[in-house]
This record gives sequence, C-alpha cells and structure tokens, in this order.
Amino acid sequence: MSLRATARIVAAPGGRLPVLESDGPLALRRTRSAGGPGSSRVTVVGAMSAPLGGDRLAVEAAVLEGARLTVDAAAATVALPGRTLEPAHYDVRLTVGRDAELRWLPEQLISACGSDLRMTTRVELAPTARLVLREEQVLGRHGESTGTLFTRLTVHRGGRPLFDQELLYGPGAPGGWDGGAVLGGHRAVGQLLVVDERLAHAERSPRLLGETAVLTPLAGPAVLVTAVAADARELRLILDDVLASQAAGRPAA
Repeated sequence: MSLRATARIVAAPGGRLPVLESDGPLALRRTRSAGGPGSSRVTVVGAMSAPLGGDRLAVEAAVLEGARLTVDAAAATVALPGRTLEPAHYDVRLTVGRDAELRWLPEQLISACGSDLRMTTRVELAPTARLVLREEQVLGRHGESTGTLFTRLTVHRGGRPLFDQELLYGPGAPGGWDGGAVLGGHRAVGQLLVVDERLAHAERSPRLLGETAVLTPLAGPAVLVTAVAADARELRLILDDVLASQAAGRPAA
C-alpha cells in the first residue's frame, strides 16, 4: 500500500518551533543549533524505507519574520522501487519571511536501480529573506545503475521568479544525460543556492571552482554553485568548501 505523509515545521523568532509535526516515515526532531542564540535546528529522521513507488511524501517549512532555522537530515534518502509501477513523489515547500533565514541542508538523495522518483522543491522568499539550500543526488547505489530521477527547483523572491530548473536522469531521460555535456560519467551531482541581499554588491562574473564545479551569479542577490563528482564524498567536499567560504564572508575559491 502506498504512503501519504506530510511533515510540517514552523519556526518563530527566539528559536521557537510552534509547529513540529512528524508524519509517516518523516520524523522531525529538534536538535541543538550551532547558529547562535535565537536560531533553531530540525533534523529529519527517516522512520522507515521511503519513498517507494507510488508514495506521496511532502515536507512544509515556514520561517516567520525575523526567525532563523536550519533543517538537516540524519541520513541519506533512498528512492526505491515499490509494488506499483507508479512513480513516487516527494514535494518540499519552503516559505521564508522578512529578515528571516533558512538553511536547508538535507543529506543526499540516492536513486536506486529500478526506482522512479519525481521531486519538486518550491521556495517563496520575502525580499529581505536569506536562503542557503543544498541539493545532492547520487545516481545508483554502489555497483548498480541509477533509477529514474526527475527534480525541479523553483524559487520566487518578493513574488518574482528567481530560479527555475528541471533535471532528469536515468531510464526515460533524453539521450545524452550521461554524456560529456551533462555528467560526463560522474554519478554524483549537486548544487548550492545562496540568496542574500549582501550578494548584490559581490562579484558578478561566473567562474570555475576546480575541474567539476562552477559558480554562477543569478539575476538577483544570489549565486548558484553546480558540481558533479565521482561519488557522494567528493561532491560533499566541493559543496562544503563553498559553504565554509560563505559562512566566513569570503568569495568561494
């Protein structure tokens, strides 16, 4: 039987979490925050194997005006085949209010052989909201081919489009998805999106970050880092280096 589950988070100023609702395989736990006084942190703990084919899972997070929230995960999410041939769906809906900050830092999403997952992430930002969002996908477990993975990330700031990207990998994807112009044989792909008013005066030219990553300024106070790597560990090292530079107020090297 397919699962239907929606977990909800609401973060308020002062580190308060007036809403913290787990559901089905999505268990939410308040954990110690490293973000200083007034910030809160929630860790998503997988309570069972999911998503499977036919499942419909969702996470909703709202960061109220002036609040600061970090959301991470205890382990990777593994998309698996189920008893039905229907795809699984995983929807993430994020809202960040005025002068609020959200750091959305889940673990990797692993597309296991035979799985079919459609994942959408939709973000609504107030004009003065800040966002750090990391996405990482690993195409297949060790020694196996990937499943089918469709992802879409849409970000609006002040009601206007800031970023909208679709990606499709695996069986059923257009030819060339694993070719030199896309993955070039790599099996881990990720991106880091940073939206912050302070970036309005930062350097506006794209640049390479090593051999398999690039930093691209967006048409707004935002930058996008896109990277591919041989495996999850190598990908995380690339993105963590950018995160550390961002936290220290330095440009990514």
